[in-house]
Amino acid sequence: MSDFIGSIYEWFSKNKRELPWRKTKDPYKIWLSEIILQQTRINQGTKYYSSFIEEFPTVKDLAAASEDKILKLWQGLGYYSRARNLHFTAKHISNKLDGKFPEDYESIIKLKGIGAYTAAAIASIAFDLPYPTVDGNIYRVLSRYFGISTPIDTTLGKKKFYEVAKEIIEQCADPGFHNQSLMEFGALQCTPKSPDCINCPIAVSCFARKNDQINELPVKSKKQKQIKRYFNYYYIDNGEFTYLQKRTGNDIWKNLFQFPLAESEKLLTDDEVLNYNVPFLNGVKINIKNILKIQKHILSHQIIYARVIQVETSGLNNFPENFIQVNKKDISKFAVSRLMEQFITELNIG
Repeated sequence: MSDFIGSIYEWFSKNKRELPWRKTKDPYKIWLSEIILQQTRINQGTKYYSSFIEEFPTVKDLAAASEDKILKLWQGLGYYSRARNLHFTAKHISNKLDGKFPEDYESIIKLKGIGAYTAAAIASIAFDLPYPTVDGNIYRVLSRYFGISTPIDTTLGKKKFYEVAKEIIEQCADPGFHNQSLMEFGALQCTPKSPDCINCPIAVSCFARKNDQINELPVKSKKQKQIKRYFNYYYIDNGEFTYLQKRTGNDIWKNLFQFPLAESEKLLTDDEVLNYNVPFLNGVKINIKNILKIQKHILSHQIIYARVIQVETSGLNNFPENFIQVNKKDISKFAVSRLMEQFITELNIG
């Protein structure tokens, strides 16, 4: 065990990436980096982290901001519930805890939007507490090295890997350094595909390497099913104005803005689009100017087939309360999804 850990520590000291959140023990900054990096590549996440720290240097600054401002700054990262939870928790820490971040694992994990992995990262890096961060990278390293074939997406598997990781970290003097070493090793060295086993410092004692099971470990038991949805957006061209709709309800892109939407049960042909019943256009004289090419947008659990129908009109008579009329030149001020941003760019608005 000591050879395994010692070799990874040595590797990390030589090969680690210089990242801004590795230069601090401020729990706010560590928390922010961990939330941003969920489902986000390091290169992309680093830019967002820097923007957030510049705009909101403390948790109280983040708490005082409007949700619209936070969502706009988050635009392009996806999984917008992360940003909403980030804001909620910042307000809780600022208002209920006098701006002081909790210093024990049990209190950290109770915060909204913080799960076991993020709580362990904050507790170990900021407060030197021996809680293991078990993410995809660490699942892969432990599974391959120790030959653990229990599926990582099962309750039994998660328990098994956590027990192994917990046993290892309790032997370490610096939990934060330990967790970052293992995560970085999985990210750069023990990669999902074509890992560099020839230059791996632990290859000689690695189960998967010795038994030719690199591509078989770790094991997953099930595949996530994706549903298909069909979005018909209406870009309503009213001279210098257009209309936006704020998404509400418990759905994707909550509280982001979009062109008014009519969702259909199937992919419509151009002829079907021309005759489709759109409630917010009922009784309004329109001229369909253009129908953009269908875009396929893949999310973790959904596949969106979306198109924009550009219509000209002198204005809507009565529109829903979640619609707003905006000047076209101001459209860039609103937080939108990446898909909507692509359509706005294609239409050359703003």
